[in-house]
Amino acid sequence: MKNLKKRLKAGETLNGCWLNLGSSLTAEIVGHSGFDWVLIDLEHGAGSEKDVLYQLQALESTGAGAIVRVESSESQRIHRVLDMGAEGIMCPKVLNPEGAQKVVNGLHYPPHGSRGVAKMVRATGFAQHFQEYYDNTRDNILGVVQIETVEVLNHLDEVAAIDGVDVLFIGPADLSMELGIFGQFDHPRFKEALRETVNAAQKAGKATGILFFNPDDYQRYHDLGIRLIACGADATFVADGARNLAKKLDSFRSVIKS
Repeated sequence: MKNLKKRLKAGETLNGCWLNLGSSLTAEIVGHSGFDWVLIDLEHGAGSEKDVLYQLQALESTGAGAIVRVESSESQRIHRVLDMGAEGIMCPKVLNPEGAQKVVNGLHYPPHGSRGVAKMVRATGFAQHFQEYYDNTRDNILGVVQIETVEVLNHLDEVAAIDGVDVLFIGPADLSMELGIFGQFDHPRFKEALRETVNAAQKAGKATGILFFNPDDYQRYHDLGIRLIACGADATFVADGARNLAKKLDSFRSVIKS
């Protein structure tokens, strides 16, 4: 465990990024790059649950904590990646308090949830450390729900108040689409939704998160009070690096030809 939940509760700002290629190699490269955390994306990423296992193994020796975004709040999806050793779960499209509670139920063992008990799994050191893992899951497992719909904006205080919801994470693309202002992150309604989300989280003693792709936006979101910050993804790192190098080589070629 990289203590993501404890560090957020202590007021730290944690920097991270997305992993959407499903690659254990890019996971390891990114994990050694200095990020506090990474998000393995099962909702939109190229990888499967099998790939998650290899990515978690690759991240083990790095300084980055691993959160997995599952594709739904079904408990089996949550249980499976937690058993593999994920430090946190992000669930998309949480609509209301009932949906948020369903996510929390999947995170924790009874009596605090409905997570199935299995000792012979990677998270427990294959039964060597089950009791320690069991005793500390509520302090260590980070529960992240995504704020992406108009409906959930009407329930922010209720969602934030749920024990086990640790982070309200804004999904800018989906939320702006739902608001009818896709990609307009400077629009007054989008800014209002950000403030509402941050305020609800702060009132409940919880954190707020967001993903963006322009690092120049960092100060803007940090000043709002957002502390779980993600910028970029392994796919964009590869794509941007490849395009920039190809463009530079092409410029050299053009000069030589002339």
